[in-house]
Amino acid sequence: MRFLKQVIELRADSEEEAKQIIEKYRKDADEKGYILGAAGYTYKTKKIKKEIDDEAWVCKIVQQFSGVWDE
Repeated sequence: MRFLKQVIELRADSEEEAKQIIEKYRKDADEKGYILGAAGYTYKTKKIKKEIDDEAWVCKIVQQFSGVWDE
């Protein structure tokens, strides 16, 4: 059995924080032995009676450790 990839989702409280999270995973990729397969963030809002009550940025990181056919 071989570990192929891991998907991580994190919540950030601002767009700047979301960008910093993604940049951290980009820098860590070489040191920790994975390839950053995908990285991005999505803006989410929580509305109550058509008014924005809360907001968040959801970061999605895909870490690829090896391919199906890698030795």
